[in-house]
Amino acid sequence: MTTIYNNKGKTHPLNSQFSYLSITYHNSLPFVTIVSLNRPRKRNAINAKMWKEIGLAFNQVGSIGDGCRCVLLVGSGKGFCGGIDTSDEKFFSGIINNNDNDDNDTQDMARKSLAFKSQILEMQAAFTAVEECPVPVVCRIHGACVGAGIDLACCADIRVCTKDTKFSIREVRLGLAADVGTLQRFPKLVGYSSLVRELCLTGDDFNAEDALKIGFVSRVCQTNDNLNDISNEICQKICKNSPVAVQITKMSLNYSRDHTVKEGLEHIALHNSTALMSEDLVKSFMMSRGGGGGGGGGSAEVQFSPMLAHSRL
Repeated sequence: MTTIYNNKGKTHPLNSQFSYLSITYHNSLPFVTIVSLNRPRKRNAINAKMWKEIGLAFNQVGSIGDGCRCVLLVGSGKGFCGGIDTSDEKFFSGIINNNDNDDNDTQDMARKSLAFKSQILEMQAAFTAVEECPVPVVCRIHGACVGAGIDLACCADIRVCTKDTKFSIREVRLGLAADVGTLQRFPKLVGYSSLVRELCLTGDDFNAEDALKIGFVSRVCQTNDNLNDISNEICQKICKNSPVAVQITKMSLNYSRDHTVKEGLEHIALHNSTALMSEDLVKSFMMSRGGGGGGGGGSAEVQFSPMLAHSRL
């Protein structure tokens, strides 16, 4: 017997763990988990605690038996994300030596550098958790998407925005090179064009039409309501497909981006040799042939079994 997970009217089991994130369900979006950046008074600027919470949340969402087939990542308030919260001294405590010990070893630049590297790696890992989330992440962007907001959005699978959204790879104007993913992911998403280098090297703003032109976003919406409708529709379409097929597809896309075609083909062959044994294949094939209007849309009425919680120590 197929057991169908229904999240309607339920509170997400992770929501109470976080101070600066809201993790919720919406009755009109079955199988979708909504992760909201929740510092609206600070324009969702990311402080150290919020940064950690992003990593903790995306290391769990979609892998704990919560019925999640897609994540909708949003920003509460007037904008998606205003970047790093530069008022949080924890980000810079590893650079500024506050140790009262006058031992020469504590002042050695090489030692300080090696000690600070672990913080950068920790910050990188938090955003990489979004990219490695087993289910697709759809990023709904409005208002400002600046600095760390771009880093975060780069980790999503799909990005949509409003026509008045302003983007900026701002780090260079703050005196540093972006170091948590934009310089590595952004060019792979849109290409190593002259414009991309100009944006990274000048810190200039770019608008929604620019983002659409280079492929950073797939849709530009006229209003916030239109943005909500479009992003919800994308999530719903994803959730109508086999969760096994969707997760393997995401896995293969990410792997193939960083490997040769041959390696990517071997990777998908290995995973599909197991995944094609799923009952989902038969259900989807039969529905596309007979029920639900034909074509890919026929899978709307298929009831797929929920994914199992990932094993953890």
